Amino acid sequence: MKRISTLGLTVALMLWGAAAQAVELMHWERLPLAVPLVINQERVVFVDEAVRVGVPSTLTGKLRVQSTGGTLYLRASEAIAPTRLQLQSVATGEIILLDIAATPGDLPLEPVRILKNAQVQATETESSTVLVPDRTPIPVALTRYAAQSLYAPLRTVESLPGIRRVPLKLRTELPTLLPTENVSSTPIAVWRLGDYWVTAVKLRNRGPETVQLDPRRLHAKLFAATFQHAFLGPAGSAEDTTIAYLVTRGGGLEQAVLLPPVARGADDES
Repeated sequence: MKRISTLGLTVALMLWGAAAQAVELMHWERLPLAVPLVINQERVVFVDEAVRVGVPSTLTGKLRVQSTGGTLYLRASEAIAPTRLQLQSVATGEIILLDIAATPGDLPLEPVRILKNAQVQATETESSTVLVPDRTPIPVALTRYAAQSLYAPLRTVESLPGIRRVPLKLRTELPTLLPTENVSSTPIAVWRLGDYWVTAVKLRNRGPETVQLDPRRLHAKLFAATFQHAFLGPAGSAEDTTIAYLVTRGGGLEQAVLLPPVARGADDES
């Protein structure tokens, strides 16, 4: 049975009213990240920390690279075969590898945000008592923090005492989360504040029709649910991807998502 509180619908309306341009999220886990480019179309890559960019000499005159404030601007002037760029953190020296390739096209590609595994901001034994500014309900503050962490430059994310990033326990697609829609659902990040968890789930439309997102269609036992955007555009469009923020209480999403029943074969029947 689906269970979503009125608070969830309120939070959804709050973020729908502030919907931003879709951003493709990529997780740096020491594997090269593929960042395709369209010739003569600038693509923005958010790294959220100052980086030096290593560009092979073979791209001289073919690729314009500008870097400022943790944001890269890449523009190819002609076709580029798959080529690797190195991004080096000015602060830590850590290397991020990007595999770029430029091809002709008409539609611009959405910006890319690179996410790295954040360090735990507090220990597991910290008190569950948290302070939320201005008496904001914890689920609302938690959802807002998660949305800012994914869509805003890190330097602009509002501090939230007691919040911490926790490891993902669900790392595969959740086929039962939106069973009535042709949409893929993949968890990408989790935060915890006191007795509440918020899981950011990437939703991508796999069909040719626009999908209107409704939290009441989510097949999970949730305290609240919010979508970054009110709809998903057709597959292949710049609007075919968004983020759902799913708030649970007393445990993470792994305890709330409703898994499909296990099929029983003839040999299983008594």
